Amino acid sequence: MKIEKISDIHEVLKENTTKKRLVVAYANDSHSIEAVSLAVKAGLVEGILVGDSEIIRQVCAENDYDPSSFKIVHEPNDVKAAEAAVAMIRNGEADVLMKGLVSTDKYMRAILNKEKGIVSEKVLSHVTVMECPAYHKLLVVSDVAIIPCPDLDQKKAIIKYVTKTAVRLGVEKPKIALITPTEQVLPKVQSTVEAAILAKMNERGQIPGAIIEGPMALDVAIDKEAADIKKIYSPVAGDADCLVFPNLEAGNVFYKTNTKLGNAKLGAMLMGAKVPCVLSSRGDSVETKLNSIALAALIA
Repeated sequence: MKIEKISDIHEVLKENTTKKRLVVAYANDSHSIEAVSLAVKAGLVEGILVGDSEIIRQVCAENDYDPSSFKIVHEPNDVKAAEAAVAMIRNGEADVLMKGLVSTDKYMRAILNKEKGIVSEKVLSHVTVMECPAYHKLLVVSDVAIIPCPDLDQKKAIIKYVTKTAVRLGVEKPKIALITPTEQVLPKVQSTVEAAILAKMNERGQIPGAIIEGPMALDVAIDKEAADIKKIYSPVAGDADCLVFPNLEAGNVFYKTNTKLGNAKLGAMLMGAKVPCVLSSRGDSVETKLNSIALAALIA
């Protein structure tokens, strides 16, 4: 099945006879439990909730969630709950990790722990899949949440993750735009210099699996008319599958502008660990958390 919308990811997962096992670190909040409950009910995943079992059952009773649809692991301490959830991933008892009520720093500390964590790559990065009403296909976007100012090696890792995600969505050879303020290579604008280097590395086969173009301004990457006006002729121009941003500020503003003003639907996850990890924001809707679970299960 070709994945053209976020909802298509759900349909692919429903067709899978073997469901991925999702474990939630410190699942003491109604938002996380609701998202997992919906995911389990829809046939997307199996659910494991690690947290205070009394509070979890109380939340289920108050909101009419069926506690028997989850495996509940009692651990009332938030740090130990995060560690227990990560241990289940490390031991092969679960396939996807999700942040519950535990703070982001404690969640990340459990993932990054040198002895008991689950980091498998040198770089952890945040990958988002967006369905924007104004664009003609899904966009894979990075990094909007983790790496403040990625260097060249980190950008290579980000490219690897967005390529893997786009391929899993059914794109045979993803078109990746390295976003900068301009298409010109300006020595004083470091992002344009690094974009040119990465594009040349791709051209020479050093970064395989995708068509990479840069430096490239956002309008040229997603608007064919703008590319034609600027006389930018590239298979990526106006038809990008993936956008790699020069820094967190640019990526995060793009992310929030599309969600708050552009009515974009999305799912997001961390990549670079042993399994995809859902890192939900307190401001994320239940729908976004559900889509993030689906995306992570698809990639797992």
